[in-house]
Amino acid sequence: MSVAERVCIHEVQTLSEDWSVLRKTRFSFRRNDGTWQEQWRETYDRGNGATILLYDLARRTVVLTWQFRYPAFVNGHDDLLLEAPAGLLDGAGPEQRIRAEVEEETGFRVGETRRVFDAFMSPGSVTERLYFFVAPYDSSNRVGVGGGNVQEGEDIGVVELTIDEALAMIERGDIRDGKTIMLLQYAALHVFHKRLEMR
Repeated sequence: MSVAERVCIHEVQTLSEDWSVLRKTRFSFRRNDGTWQEQWRETYDRGNGATILLYDLARRTVVLTWQFRYPAFVNGHDDLLLEAPAGLLDGAGPEQRIRAEVEEETGFRVGETRRVFDAFMSPGSVTERLYFFVAPYDSSNRVGVGGGNVQEGEDIGVVELTIDEALAMIERGDIRDGKTIMLLQYAALHVFHKRLEMR
């Protein structure tokens, strides 16, 4: 039996259509014992997105961005977030969109990209599926200053770190963004072939 055969949607209410779409849904779910249980859930639909980690194997460096994230701020994070470049697909394919986004945010125009996986980042409430990419870069790929889209409220800084510095920042709690942690750990294992020590 597919999951679709275990879900019966009764009612969908749209609560907000401002920044993204917030819906409240009443549905029944068929449990493992065969009984149906009615539930209410709110889902936040902001569309799907893509993220990328730029790496330089020769210098063992990666490119990240600094930016202000209001939800993190109101949850006690009194600092900018250090992140891998990312953006919503807005109707484009994941690779096409991430190429434009990384140039807009960092000023680097990438050539070859490699899609490594995709993931639901907060499946308890957010519908977004995020597509993860890695791509090599060097100084010749820099075609602009980056900084993001001012009209969208972006004020993005660009930082280059060694992979070792970035991994140490995760351990110290200086990098707290989930997608960035996932990409850095992927790069450590599969790009830079560094053994991760679990504490």
